[in-house]
Amino acid sequence: MNTNLMVVSAVIAALLVWGVLVYNRLMALRNRTSNALAQIDVQLKRRYDLVPNLVAVAKKYLEHESQTLEAVIRARGQAQAAASALRAAPGKPEVAEAMVAAEGALGGALGRLMVLTESYPDLKADDTMRSLSEELGSTENRIGYARQAYNDQVLEFNNASRAFPAIVVASILGFHAMPMLQSTQSAQEREAVRVQF
Repeated sequence: MNTNLMVVSAVIAALLVWGVLVYNRLMALRNRTSNALAQIDVQLKRRYDLVPNLVAVAKKYLEHESQTLEAVIRARGQAQAAASALRAAPGKPEVAEAMVAAEGALGGALGRLMVLTESYPDLKADDTMRSLSEELGSTENRIGYARQAYNDQVLEFNNASRAFPAIVVASILGFHAMPMLQSTQSAQEREAVRVQF
């Protein structure tokens, strides 16, 4: 009888230790995923800060192209709102999809602005515009790398939380699968933003 109690106690202790190890691993993975999302947010803020400067420089040359400039400003606002919503609810797929769609709209509006600047030699020659355009191109690359790092972390978290037997602990403790960020949804979105001068 005493031996049976010891065996049961040992099994319970082993299960508790295993549960704690699984929990700690899932927490570490979730924290790394949150960090990766924060890195995307840093790069998006950098982009959002560049947009008003681009618009201000372009405005003096493109006075009669106000629709394009307004579209960029509107898209920037929508993208910022979507990024804030994703920070507030990082595990919701619909929120991630809304952020990707808003970022796609901003990228498209910026692309139209950059294409439009090709038609204006004075704007193209403006040192500030050239510098801002190069900075935007660099930022777009950083956003792409940050998204890739985020998706890598999400994949690792989802694999760890959905593998048996860890899925038992994950389900009990509320570790739900996290959504990946899809970069494009259509062929039009796959077109690169042109920032050449």
